[in-house]
Amino acid sequence: MGQRTALYDAHLAADAKIVDFGGWDMPIHYGSQIQEHNVVREDAGMFDVSHMTVVDITGPQATQYLQYLLANDVAKLQEEGKALYSGMLNDKGGVIDDLIVYRADALGGYRVVVNCATREKDLKWMNEQIAKFDATLTEQPQLAMIAVQGPEAIAKAQLAASADHANIIEQLSIFQGLPCGDWFIGRTGYTGEDGLEIMIPADEAPAFWDALLNVGVKPAGLGARDTLRLEAGMNLYGNDMDETITPWQAGMGWTLALKDDREFIGKEALLAEKAAGIEYKLVGLVLETRGVMRSHQKIIFTASDKTGEVTSGTFSPTLQQSIAMARIPADAGNECAVDMRGKAVPVRIVKMPFVRNGQKIFE
Repeated sequence: MGQRTALYDAHLAADAKIVDFGGWDMPIHYGSQIQEHNVVREDAGMFDVSHMTVVDITGPQATQYLQYLLANDVAKLQEEGKALYSGMLNDKGGVIDDLIVYRADALGGYRVVVNCATREKDLKWMNEQIAKFDATLTEQPQLAMIAVQGPEAIAKAQLAASADHANIIEQLSIFQGLPCGDWFIGRTGYTGEDGLEIMIPADEAPAFWDALLNVGVKPAGLGARDTLRLEAGMNLYGNDMDETITPWQAGMGWTLALKDDREFIGKEALLAEKAAGIEYKLVGLVLETRGVMRSHQKIIFTASDKTGEVTSGTFSPTLQQSIAMARIPADAGNECAVDMRGKAVPVRIVKMPFVRNGQKIFE
């Protein structure tokens, strides 16, 4: 038996199929992964993401610590609650984890949300680095987290929330999070739709989950979360990047703040890699025939004997065709095929994301 969130009984009551996910007993779906995917694209769905790790960084040198720890620069966060996405790198520039950090003056510094599967190594690394600074890292295990996502997510979450919480939701700009009492409400997500990620005391989570159900928000499991994030061109740690892959090779170059004198872990390695020539890149693939691309399938090229690899692949419920992310040699050319059981099936390289706000956006 794995760890269970405060919403475990609510998942059982909704006939969830429970699977192990990073040591947690989590819902993969509630009957139909495709229906759950579609409701997020068309209306509003909700996910239990209480397995994520929430930590607060406080103290006189909280900013300096995060500027050293992260490849993106928290000095960009000029407004209360504003958030940014960043890689946390090792000395070789590999991605230890990707995370979101919010400026949280009301909490005394910053709030950081990291992945559940990497919790132990993340906290070990973060605590090792913070020893050099006058700052404190405090995990917040008492918090559950519910993600409400979709074109109707904001409106329905306001209906389910108290007047005070609804007022905070009304104030939020995209990629901003603000506290309200013991709650912290972020206008962020992992689906390519508008929505919220709401950190809430665990003992209040079941009642709020029920309130969301009562206004028509449908539960969605990890299966739909994966197809949604892939359509949105969002990386999954352990698939699309890890400690051996740098942000340059993971489509995360846009998160690197390299143009100032700030020193951060991995910067020297990143600059050296760029100067030498970045060998691999992450691209989107579309399969325009039957079949489904899957992780670890080999990519072969017409004009080169070099090969690439699918990092994440699925059938897209929105597009009704298979899509994938793949890491390929930067100079291998654009005509390629995926090796599917020994057969070279042509695929097309496209710019990600595949879907935004429910609509196909690639050419």
